[in-house]
Amino acid sequence: MPVSEQPLVERVARVLAGAAHSSNAEGSDPSAGDKVDKVWPEHVNAALAVLHTMREADQKMADRGDAEMWSDMVETAIAEWEQGD
Repeated sequence: MPVSEQPLVERVARVLAGAAHSSNAEGSDPSAGDKVDKVWPEHVNAALAVLHTMREADQKMADRGDAEMWSDMVETAIAEWEQGD
């Protein structure tokens, strides 16, 4: 299974930045990669809010796997980011 080199908070912030700036989503830039590289830190608070919401597995997720492990993994991503600030 592939493992990302980027922290989860950064990856979510980059997706949010891309959604805000790319014409493929809500933005107007047809090639927003450079802009996303520059502005993703502005989306970290929103990314953390998303991850705080994701800490709890829903019922279908819990039925599929270990809900406690899911929560621990998301909590770890949040804590690692907050400790790195």
